[in-house]
Amino acid sequence: MKLILLGPPGAGKGTQAKMLTDEFAIPQISTGDILRAAVNDGTPLGVKAKSFMDAGGLVPDEVVIGIVAERLQQDDCGNGFILDGFPRTVAQADALQANLQQMGKDLDSVVALQVDSEALVERLTGRRTCKACGRGYHVSFDPSTKAGLCDDCGGELFQRDDDREETIRKRLDVYDEQTAPLISYYRDGGMLVELDGMLPIADVQETLLTALRAN
Repeated sequence: MKLILLGPPGAGKGTQAKMLTDEFAIPQISTGDILRAAVNDGTPLGVKAKSFMDAGGLVPDEVVIGIVAERLQQDDCGNGFILDGFPRTVAQADALQANLQQMGKDLDSVVALQVDSEALVERLTGRRTCKACGRGYHVSFDPSTKAGLCDDCGGELFQRDDDREETIRKRLDVYDEQTAPLISYYRDGGMLVELDGMLPIADVQETLLTALRAN
């Protein structure tokens, strides 16, 4: 099973990817994770990526694409993979398709989780994390027993900077501008599975598995 997971920040991609990893015994491939791994391992492409990261710039497409291509050729991707966070643009999608063709592989499906923007803002701005033990909470959906304090260790709960409303809305704007066009790209290619990410997690999982098994 070779999949791409699309969706804006907070849509639940990580949760669904974990379920799919367990169900199909295939790795979840996050762009951020493999970039950091390439840098830590000192691979030629990792060295290139580090030079841009150290300068505070974006890693160019050709470097990211190369690192993804290397990762997809590793042994644990023999039965498939889940790409999470890549591609981000139509240009990256074109490059991914070319690389897969060279490897003799084809995508099976592209899953897009559709979630209302205002619901995403509520989801993300409500997240809180314990400073002491790292446990996560949500002020509306999963609050602590005592406001502002962790149930496990009594530590102080805080809101991460990237969960603040201004930051979230900027991230959503970037997604709409760069990544949302991929929806049309893959829909036109006949590979897109669109799911209502507003449903309860278990319902999204059930609908997703049914759609993938039908493909």
